[in-house]
Amino acid sequence: MSVTRIAIVTSDAGIEYDVDLPLIVDALRADGLTVETVLWDAPAAAWERFDLAVIRSTWDYVERLDDFLVWADTTGVRTRLWNPAPVIRWNSDKHYLRALAQREVAVVPTRFLEPGTQFTPADFTQADGVVVKPSVSAGALDTARYEPGRHEDAARHAQMLLNQGRSVMVQPYLPRVAEGERALIFIGGGFSHAIRKDPLLTEPGVIDNDRVPHLGVAPYQPTKEEIRTALAALAAIPSPKAPLFARVDLVLNNIGEPVVLELELIEPNLFLQSSMEGLRHFVDAVTARAGASAGCPQLGLDGFC
Repeated sequence: MSVTRIAIVTSDAGIEYDVDLPLIVDALRADGLTVETVLWDAPAAAWERFDLAVIRSTWDYVERLDDFLVWADTTGVRTRLWNPAPVIRWNSDKHYLRALAQREVAVVPTRFLEPGTQFTPADFTQADGVVVKPSVSAGALDTARYEPGRHEDAARHAQMLLNQGRSVMVQPYLPRVAEGERALIFIGGGFSHAIRKDPLLTEPGVIDNDRVPHLGVAPYQPTKEEIRTALAALAAIPSPKAPLFARVDLVLNNIGEPVVLELELIEPNLFLQSSMEGLRHFVDAVTARAGASAGCPQLGLDGFC
């Protein structure tokens, strides 16, 4: 009988801080699978010896995006990579919010500024202030919100990012985020569990890259409308198959409707420590993908058989 080998892909930061990582490894091993934790940029990693490579906590990818995308492309033809390289590439830049909006998914209204864009401080005027962030970011990196009347500060923030050659997102600040962000986790294409967490941008005008990204995490029962909005976002993913894992972050707009803040398909925290049922869903989905891998004679360029 052949041995099924699975790589759980992480980073130095993931090894140190990912509380779900040991839970995943132990649960998969308890199911009889051979599992290794592997750094995505390990120089001697032989990815072809794994039946499946599952990305979990590659938390430094934003700082080395080009290297990471090359890694995903090359690894995706040496083993089955989940989520697949084309999905990773699409999701690595938050311009995907524009694609969601074009599919009539309810998203936070977003204006993108590209290097060379001409604008004035008046472009940052919103009734409740604005949020300025780079389009390639994680954990609210280089992100801040600005109160009404501070549009010149917001414009300076945007210009700083543009001067670095980075695309910029400008979004209206939604005050009902104070009621909490909702994170809906989908595993194997189906809804698994959800959490609510406290908002991040509590101090206006401050770029704090050392902030703790997930505060006040608590189990949450999403509404039917929130589930529908999340499913609409998942349906817009340009992939022939459902992702192995996905997290849809929602907030409420000013009339109480859920809108997509982010759709995370690369290395989101899945809050498995808060949901043993979610951990079981994850293990079952990985086991199913690993079984499919064993019967795949050759990978296509899209990462599928």
